[in-house]
Amino acid sequence: MRKEVFHHTISPERVIRGKNAWSKGKYLIASICKQPLFIGRSKNTTYLREKLFVDLKNLNLSPVFVEINKDCCEEDILALEESYKSNNCDGVICAGGGKVLDAGKLVAERVEAYCITIPLSASTCAGWTALSNIYSNRGEFINDVELKTCPKILIFDHNLVKTAPTRTLASGVADALAKWYEASVTSNDSTDALVQQAVQMARVLRDQLLLNSVEAINDPNSKAWERVSESCALTAGLIGGIGGKKCRTAAAHALHNGFTQLNFRQKSLHGEIVGFGILVQLKLEEAFSRNELKNQSRSQLVNLLKDLKVPITINSLGLQKSSNEELYKACYFACKEESEIHNMPFNVTPDILIDAIKQTDKENLLLLKEGKKETSLL
Repeated sequence: MRKEVFHHTISPERVIRGKNAWSKGKYLIASICKQPLFIGRSKNTTYLREKLFVDLKNLNLSPVFVEINKDCCEEDILALEESYKSNNCDGVICAGGGKVLDAGKLVAERVEAYCITIPLSASTCAGWTALSNIYSNRGEFINDVELKTCPKILIFDHNLVKTAPTRTLASGVADALAKWYEASVTSNDSTDALVQQAVQMARVLRDQLLLNSVEAINDPNSKAWERVSESCALTAGLIGGIGGKKCRTAAAHALHNGFTQLNFRQKSLHGEIVGFGILVQLKLEEAFSRNELKNQSRSQLVNLLKDLKVPITINSLGLQKSSNEELYKACYFACKEESEIHNMPFNVTPDILIDAIKQTDKENLLLLKEGKKETSLL
């Protein structure tokens, strides 16, 4: 009998982290490439990337400075590939948020180059993973692409990340929390030792975030900030690498993918949508299992997201203009055949999902209106 074989891409080859990680890590870059394609996007981080660019030039490197125009979409990826080839580059550096990092990783794989990721926020674990999410040029999720390797080097410099808006860290907390809420549903009964260990790591990650996130947001110079930012940007990626395909996402990320098909009045961050998705997933679990603990878990999470100013209603997500028909469109996308929502231990249809969305939204609106504060379970 043939034994099943699993392939894990667990982590970057080198991870440099700390308050002055860039000052150490930049020398490693010089050892693996001489003319890297240097990718970024946001105007808010231009001054940081220009500083890094100058540092690389001072190491006698010849970086080629490029910016993507949209999200991580095929149009931008093709343009980056062309820039890489036409400038005879020999490596890829990407500095920014999750979609910039995803774009850089995918370009590096396609041109068969080493990739160096430099997160400029702790909003996702994209700097760590062997995965890129592909969007349309309008920001609609299309699919994810599994990459052959994690980045060659990840440089997580606290001083760089602290320049990001507080909102990005709060969003990162919501995204990282999904590791537990999704894996505990899809993989908690697994007999695979690595999956079991990944699920338990996700539980420890959740507990640390529940305890430390508010302090981290309020005091970026605290040890809590260091623990939380590294949990979001690094540990969450490690959990995914150890758990692999068998430690899977579920309804929270499926709903995110569905919501991206809609027009937002104001742009919501990835983790903000995922955070609302976790609340909807817990509502689904509560309805299916009739387990009051799911309601308590949801109340606890609502309180944390409120404290972090993460959206907990349809309106606050920027979807207040969405009609019932548009919400159905998101639900149909979230429930399509290949969706992660089918990793749930029960069947979820678009009708069931939209009902859970509406119930979640209604209850959270009432909670905000009443200014009610539930007692934490910790």
